[in-house]
Amino acid sequence: MSRQSPTEAAAQWSPVLVRLALAVPMIISGTGKIFAVGPKSMGVSGFAGFLANLGVPLPTVVAWFVGLVELVGGLLLLVGLFVRVAGGLVAVIMFVATVLVHLSNGYPASDGGVELTLMLCLVALAVVLSGPGALSLERTLFDGELLTSSTQHPMKAD
Repeated sequence: MSRQSPTEAAAQWSPVLVRLALAVPMIISGTGKIFAVGPKSMGVSGFAGFLANLGVPLPTVVAWFVGLVELVGGLLLLVGLFVRVAGGLVAVIMFVATVLVHLSNGYPASDGGVELTLMLCLVALAVVLSGPGALSLERTLFDGELLTSSTQHPMKAD
């Protein structure tokens, strides 16, 4: 058994931290949208009303979709399962929120600007590119990553 270099260890563990940094706000936001509890509680009907005011078609369907992607996607990110899919869906939702809701408010999050949603979008894209990292259900259950062209870890030599 060979020891990992610090660079190899960082390459395997950094994605775990990035995943967790994205999972927590997604779970909190999704819980507020679906169950109307927590610091971001609006419930599906409140969120659907907000979307309707923005002119989003089928606002109730979209509200359920966004809430479930945030909640279930956040939980999947937390445990490290279907990480690239969950990260991709979160990236799309955060990009749409950035453009549709926050762009007109400038940059600072304190003014309702793009600061937070843009950062979450970029973090989600980083998760899509990096995969689940060392500590994940994907690695435990499938002895590697799902949705990759190779079963071998990208940091290991042939």
